[in-house]
Amino acid sequence: MRIRSWILYSMVLGLGYACHETPTTPAETVVIDGFAQGGTYHIVVKDARAKTWNLKAQIDSLIEVIDRSVSLYNPQSRLSRINRNETDTLDPLTQQCIEIAERISRESEGLYDITIKPLTAAYGFAGEQTVQHPNLDSLLQFVGYQRIAVQEGRLVKQDPRIQLDLNSIAQGASVDFLSDYLNRLGVEDYIIELGGEIFCRGTNAQGAPWRVGIDRPTEGNITPGADLQVILGLSNEGLATSGNYRKFYTDSLGRKIVHTINALTGEPVISNLLSVTMVARDATLADAYGTVCMVLGLERSKAFLAAHPELQAYMIYSDEQGNFKTYVTSGLAQRIAADPR
Repeated sequence: MRIRSWILYSMVLGLGYACHETPTTPAETVVIDGFAQGGTYHIVVKDARAKTWNLKAQIDSLIEVIDRSVSLYNPQSRLSRINRNETDTLDPLTQQCIEIAERISRESEGLYDITIKPLTAAYGFAGEQTVQHPNLDSLLQFVGYQRIAVQEGRLVKQDPRIQLDLNSIAQGASVDFLSDYLNRLGVEDYIIELGGEIFCRGTNAQGAPWRVGIDRPTEGNITPGADLQVILGLSNEGLATSGNYRKFYTDSLGRKIVHTINALTGEPVISNLLSVTMVARDATLADAYGTVCMVLGLERSKAFLAAHPELQAYMIYSDEQGNFKTYVTSGLAQRIAADPR
């Protein structure tokens, strides 16, 4: 599902991973790098016209629009103002994220839920001070996707204390927002990576599928691309990796607190599933469904993926001896490069 972005574009144009491409840049290829959402973005466009478009300025302007829409950390974003009940009016990007999330919440029987912010905030994953021992019963009364609804472009909350956390879907949606812009320019070959979420269209400079590296999920592997588990070939699809090996801390009781939270119990999810790389028709879905599988765990994820053949996944888990093992859906296995370098 593509982001309904034409209204947001008028505001501007009215005006993890490593992308493993050859260091030789053909004349028709433009590389754009910058900062976004507390991290970086990397875009490669293969189009002879691209050098005349001033793409860097346009991409940065679009990222500012995204930041004013769905950012949890920008206090003046639409999402932040909705959480403070200063407005209930949704912009197209925020509304799209909420509508997609609602469908995925139903599919996952409530395990995936964007009303989870009271919990992520209490655990310190939403830019707020950590509560060492949060009262889960108190917080869970404000969590539940059934407690919100979109009506005529407005968000209706059953309780004003309900707050949204779009971190499990917003970066993927941001990638698709930028992808839609390049599509409107008529670009047929590109790769967009923002904060680890990716969308690829067409082919790379060699006329082959784009090559995307997946990091090995080891604690201490904090530099994307430094230690790769595998390389996949991608074209005309989105990719996102979810994992708990970078975002976690140890509390006063020695418990490992991870950023994947079970919305039904309020507890951090601890399992032998270390990371999930999801491939879907766009980055928005890949982002959200990757989180779904991290909450489900390995065995339930296998059943979930079997019921969703439109999704492909590469999952890394640990066995009883602590060794890395992998589970790869059949549609993705044939696209794995032999040498992840």
